[in-house]
Amino acid sequence: MLRPLILLFASAFVIPHSSFSAQPNVLVILADDLGWSDTTLHGTTTLYQTPNLERLAKRGMTFTRAYSASPLCSPTRSALLTGQSPTRTGITVPNCHVPQVVLQATTGKKAPVDQKAIQPDPVTRLKTEYRTLAETLKDAGYSTAHFGKWHLGPEPYSPLQQGFDVDLPHHPGPGPAGSFVAPWKFANFKEKSPSEHIEDRMAVEAVAWMEQQKAKPFYLNYWMFSVHAPFDAKKANIEMHRARIDPKDAQRSPTYAAMIQSMDDAIGTLLDGLDKLKLADNTIIIFTADNGGNMYNEVDGTTPTSNRPLRGGKATMFEGGTRVPCVVVWPGIAASGSRSDAIIQSEDYYPTLLEGLALKPADGQRFDGHSILPALKGDALAGKAVFQYFPHNPGVPDWLPPSVSVHRDDWKLIRIFHGGEKGAHRHLLFNLRDDLGEKNNLAAQKPELVTELDAMIEKFLSDTKAVVPVPNQAFDPSKYRPELEGKQQPKGKAKAPTKPASKGKDDGDPALQGWKARDCKASVKDGILRITNIGSECFLGFSAGKHSGPTTAKFRIKAKAGTNHFDWLPGGVGSQQQRTDFTLRGGDWEEITVELPAEGLLGIVRLYLPMQEQPVEIDWIELASKNGGKPTRTGF
Repeated sequence: MLRPLILLFASAFVIPHSSFSAQPNVLVILADDLGWSDTTLHGTTTLYQTPNLERLAKRGMTFTRAYSASPLCSPTRSALLTGQSPTRTGITVPNCHVPQVVLQATTGKKAPVDQKAIQPDPVTRLKTEYRTLAETLKDAGYSTAHFGKWHLGPEPYSPLQQGFDVDLPHHPGPGPAGSFVAPWKFANFKEKSPSEHIEDRMAVEAVAWMEQQKAKPFYLNYWMFSVHAPFDAKKANIEMHRARIDPKDAQRSPTYAAMIQSMDDAIGTLLDGLDKLKLADNTIIIFTADNGGNMYNEVDGTTPTSNRPLRGGKATMFEGGTRVPCVVVWPGIAASGSRSDAIIQSEDYYPTLLEGLALKPADGQRFDGHSILPALKGDALAGKAVFQYFPHNPGVPDWLPPSVSVHRDDWKLIRIFHGGEKGAHRHLLFNLRDDLGEKNNLAAQKPELVTELDAMIEKFLSDTKAVVPVPNQAFDPSKYRPELEGKQQPKGKAKAPTKPASKGKDDGDPALQGWKARDCKASVKDGILRITNIGSECFLGFSAGKHSGPTTAKFRIKAKAGTNHFDWLPGGVGSQQQRTDFTLRGGDWEEITVELPAEGLLGIVRLYLPMQEQPVEIDWIELASKNGGKPTRTGF
């Protein structure tokens, strides 16, 4: 969720060009939640500094009209790996970390009375039946590896089951586990030094992996955690950017500026690695993002970023939600330092790589994207259309009801499903050449163009077998507030559609005896605590009160096998976490003992639990500290 996208494809393509002595490597770098105006590529920022991205652009072609498949992350990630639209895969929201496995989208059953359309129920995993880019290149002789955020499902839907030989840190969640700056909360991946930044570490590990691939070409999927929430960064960088802030600028978060700096530093590490290994001339790089910049959360007293001059941001169907940065480096094909205004999209990269590698699709394999090799050679893609499908109500600033859009040449049409009178669709039409900020809806002035573009949308939905929103028969016109659509909602009301609202907290249940559940649901029956709806960041938290000094934590648990951790926050919520890992054998009841080498008050303790579909069961939990008097034993 997830987890803004940067895609760097350093890909191995069989290209008949004298500069290639062997199949080129493929490097894909995907930035998370990186807005079109979050880099120095388009002259839209004075705060953010991305010298390594500019360095990349000098090696290849910058696309000014590149689009993500969706305004949210998981749908775009699935599109990139399969070449298919989210309408076809059914992944339309970033919910691939939730425990429920849903492999087929279905028509929704109900909606609130103030909504005209019922949203479909989306898929929660990328099915392994799809032939991914990694599987195609692996079969063509490539080594394959995935580094960073995945967010398309835990095992058995992880990168290791989708064509990748290596997956680091093998994390199913929507963002970095806990924080960008160590200590982290990854189950089996620890920092090497205090306050290590996850992007620094990932880039170094990726370069080390590239160095090992001497016998054959490689495909490296580098999907950044940056710059998704949580919003934290290196303290020194935050303070450096704080001194540069213009309080009148819409982009004024020093924390976010520092996050972009770390993102750009990682790009630099990758480029340095390619140069050092003398692979730069034989590597294709595609850089892009999964969706636009986040404009609904708050950090440093403001939104994380601004996508100006574009309207809207992440989770919206306006340009700020889907127009993203993109650079493609293709030695011998794309001219160095060139720019293109061709319209391209996430689904296009896979078929482009196949054409460049002279590889054929598998029998029955189909793509919704198209090769952009002509654009890389400097030609236009006149008449090319791209579609974004987002059949949900996100409730973020500049939100729209369930929608689908088409871009063709200078025109963009948004269809709002059943948003008109008596169940008819409603349309927004913009000329982006004259109205980049999407302020003037021309649908009423150009009905013939609306009909033409809407017919393209209808054919797209039919061809991809989309499960679409249906009219809400319970709609009550007296509850409808059309003045809120497409406009910023009151501060504090917006939230992104990442997980069911019912999940998360059990603060008031006395049966938990002071323990609180997060990213899961907890209930007690017959003296056993049952944890269900387990997300990737599920834990039980407890205020340890009197406990201080070295502490022994014991508990009796029934869960799947794996490594998890017991944390403590000496200063309470917001303070730096300490952790000790423990291992579960799995399969039956077992007693676990974890030593917490605390030096002072424990503050708050957190028992992190394994993400699994079956309930985790806990019989009792005990804390016994050297300086805490009698042990605290919770028997449920």
